[in-house]
Amino acid sequence: MKLPDPPLLLVTDRAQARGPLADLVAAACAGGCRWVSVREKDLAEGAQIALAQSLKPIAQRCGARLTLHGEPATARAAGLDGVHLPGSGDPAAARAALGPTALIGISIHSAADATALDRSLVDYAVAGPAFATASKPGYGPALGVDGLAAICRATPVPVIAIGGIAAHAIPEVMEAGVAGVAVMGTVMRAAEPRRSIEDLLAALAAGRAASADR
Repeated sequence: MKLPDPPLLLVTDRAQARGPLADLVAAACAGGCRWVSVREKDLAEGAQIALAQSLKPIAQRCGARLTLHGEPATARAAGLDGVHLPGSGDPAAARAALGPTALIGISIHSAADATALDRSLVDYAVAGPAFATASKPGYGPALGVDGLAAICRATPVPVIAIGGIAAHAIPEVMEAGVAGVAVMGTVMRAAEPRRSIEDLLAALAAGRAASADR
């Protein structure tokens, strides 16, 4: 499965959002975001489905992929494009539930995690935290560029870096070999989410171009 292009994953967190989530996602899509994952695990399944379905028309208008951080069955019930699993998730069960065209990812935190991934089941891995992050303080030691590079070397699955990702840090993480980046608080807390997305995408384009030249 080809990753969304550009490979910038926006993960939602309505607790951090400065306004209605629908408005924020609309602004992000207007800024060029083409990949959004609904991560609202404190909600009951029905509420997650309703929220995701309310965001689907926004994503569809700009051709963005909309996925879910959560259970495959919930993603299927909401009619989403895929699911992102925790490290303890079962990619084989997710693939069986969602089918061959679904976008399936999983969270990893080390090169050891990376070596166990099967590209026939998993389309991408989100590795983090890349740097210290305000969204999840204390969520494990930061991988840094060296840790990200070790993960990228250990797996054939495209790696998406997450955790403390700001525009100025993107060229550095791209040098580690990641395929793209994921953000949450950087955009959720932004006074101008569209501008934040535009800045991130500009840095991502520059980082990809630099990597291609090497």
